Amino acid sequence: MSTVVITGANRGIGLEFCRQLHARGDSVIAVCRQASSGLEELGVRLESGIEVTDDATIHTLAEHLEGERVDLLINNAGILEADDLDSLDFESARRQIDVNALGALRVTRALLPHMGKGAKVAVITSLMGSMGDNTSGRMYGYRMSKAALNSAAVSLARDLEPRGIAVGILHPGFVRTEMTGGRGNLEVTETVVELLARLDELTIEASGQLHDRMGKDLPW
Repeated sequence: MSTVVITGANRGIGLEFCRQLHARGDSVIAVCRQASSGLEELGVRLESGIEVTDDATIHTLAEHLEGERVDLLINNAGILEADDLDSLDFESARRQIDVNALGALRVTRALLPHMGKGAKVAVITSLMGSMGDNTSGRMYGYRMSKAALNSAAVSLARDLEPRGIAVGILHPGFVRTEMTGGRGNLEVTETVVELLARLDELTIEASGQLHDRMGKDLPW
């Protein structure tokens, strides 16, 4: 049995991670700002009131895990705020970068003392952060936040390799969740099945590579 910490656990992909990991017998620690009814019904350990942009609450989370080993950290918390060049809101862009990129880095750094050789860190990113795949423009804040997340994750992979900790950078695809307004061409249940398969097979040799849910290499 592994101990797994999941941020953004109250809905969508994060909630489904909690559901599937709990069902297979792992010890799940669900981290969120506010628990949803669906999360509360799962019966997993809840760490609510945690804001990934706030150092104090992240420190509280680390304190609550004192003496516990974390085998897998899934940095899933994120926000999406649509924009285009005419409606560009710089505060929105900063907010998305803070949550989507810096939030994952804050949580990872805070929980590193709980992670040893063989542990894994996952970041749930998006192909929207890819330079080579950007053919449609728009979505400035979200694209920049995911590009920053990818950059941070690669640096984490390099820095954590000597500790024997692998970093998985995963693009789930266009999934029908609340974040996407129910749009998308993928169901969350099957998507998480595939993402977990990628994390289960993740090795230190593959650390820092950008993959989709099927394990295909993606363009940066």
